[in-house]
Amino acid sequence: MPLDNPASFHILLSHDPSHWRAEVLSHPAIDLTLAGHTHGMQFGVKLGRFQWSPVQYKYHEWFGLYTSGRQQLYVSRGIGYIGFPGRAGMWPEIAVHSIHGTR
Repeated sequence: MPLDNPASFHILLSHDPSHWRAEVLSHPAIDLTLAGHTHGMQFGVKLGRFQWSPVQYKYHEWFGLYTSGRQQLYVSRGIGYIGFPGRAGMWPEIAVHSIHGTR
């Protein structure tokens, strides 16, 4: 993600991605929100670029990168679980984000 002014880039860590739509989008000073919480519901199907999980019926933003204007949200599937200690088709994820300013 290239930055025009790295001194004024603001990152928000929010456990629940639904906060982005409900709260964050009304605050234009927040450039990037990083969230998790959904775990991809620990179950899903991936065929090429198509991804499906029942979690998408509960959360609009459930995995990956979302953009609205200059604001972005990244939702990680994470590495944990809730209840059943396993996953089916929804592999764990550790996301690495590189943010570079322009000179």
